[in-house]
Amino acid sequence: MRRSIPVVLFMGVIMLMEACRTIPAKTVSANTMQKVFEEVKTPYTYGMVLSAPDSTKMADSPTIFRMNGKWYMSYIIFDGRGYETWLAESDDLLHWATKGRLMSFTENTWDASQKAGYPSLININWNGTLAPMKYEDKYWMSYLGGADKGYEAGRLGIGMSTTADISKAEEVQRFPEPVLSAIDNDVRWYDNKTIYKSSVIHDEDKKTGYSFVMYYNAAGDSTHEGHQFESIAMAVSNDMKQWKRLGDKPLITKGRGICGDAQIVKMGNLYVMFYFGYNWKDANHTAFERFACSYDLANWTTWEGENLVQPTVGFDKQYAHKPWVIKWNGVVYHFYNAVGDKGRVIALATSKEMK
Repeated sequence: MRRSIPVVLFMGVIMLMEACRTIPAKTVSANTMQKVFEEVKTPYTYGMVLSAPDSTKMADSPTIFRMNGKWYMSYIIFDGRGYETWLAESDDLLHWATKGRLMSFTENTWDASQKAGYPSLININWNGTLAPMKYEDKYWMSYLGGADKGYEAGRLGIGMSTTADISKAEEVQRFPEPVLSAIDNDVRWYDNKTIYKSSVIHDEDKKTGYSFVMYYNAAGDSTHEGHQFESIAMAVSNDMKQWKRLGDKPLITKGRGICGDAQIVKMGNLYVMFYFGYNWKDANHTAFERFACSYDLANWTTWEGENLVQPTVGFDKQYAHKPWVIKWNGVVYHFYNAVGDKGRVIALATSKEMK
């Protein structure tokens, strides 16, 4: 007599088969991509909103958040030795006053000369509060760190830090070692040389299976015409302390130049990634702003239309890159790093004329 298979065992086999089946990623339609472009485009150039204290220094990488009825911008300054992280404050998103440092140079640490910070867990809902979330009763900030002096010199990694109040210009508490580096055991071919900017969000719906997701750009073994290229990849965590890479290929890459500095926002059930591109075509050594869309935070459809922001003349004639895009009171504000005849500064483009 044939022995029957227990129902529980049978159901277990079925579930295992389902788990192993490859489910195709959902591509975002061209119509939806066009709607996103129409929503986020900022054709009006407001101009410079913040610069370094003197012309020998460079301001870079804005991150905007809101607390206690005020706006705050973290940004970084390069002064020849490396990066330090600063904080500015505003009432109207247009006029900014520098408050002081969040991270300064140190001696004899893994991050002695490079501390480029990016506040984490900011509310990603489009037209939302823009408030940073507390986790374990602290605010969090990831950062690009390194010991070597110079412009993004040496082996860089991603550090993590916390603070009781990220709206105050006070030194944050840094972890003693990087949480992601090019010499980790799970390093990939695309990030085994150096790791650059990071952006950490709260994955409230656990689309990735984890509570926290980090997007970062990195360079690895592969090159184009002898030059390393940067791609955007992801790592995940359940505690903001232990991180592991997710996937075995970059999320966004062109196989040359740079895809970098991701920022994630959520529009309904759609996630939008703002990022910049650099040197994607021959004899086109310039930087510009792009976007991609996803339903699951891991599989992205890239926009193939016109750039969101690109170099023009004067203050951003060379580069217009490193985005932070928000919507507030019906206006889209696209902050970016501009490089031109005023040096390296923070600039702004908007969806409505603001002057």
